[in-house]
Amino acid sequence: MSDTTTTPPRSAWPRWVRSSHRWISVAFVLSVIATSIALAQAEPIMWMSYVPLFPLLLLFLTGTYLFALPYFAKWHQRGKDAV
Repeated sequence: MSDTTTTPPRSAWPRWVRSSHRWISVAFVLSVIATSIALAQAEPIMWMSYVPLFPLLLLFLTGTYLFALPYFAKWHQRGKDAV
């Protein structure tokens, strides 16, 4: 019986995460610009100050993954060499 999974190959994940990290950064910059405009009004829209937090969280998660990826690869390689 063949084992078919729906997850992409291992090498595709970092490429996908890197691409989404770039697009999330665009969304973050646009949300910061929109927040700055909204808060500069005569009557500022205070809830707009929370808008950039979600893209910032996503940037943190994807950035942490991209940062740790080489270290995980070294650790994984060391484990294979020991066996």
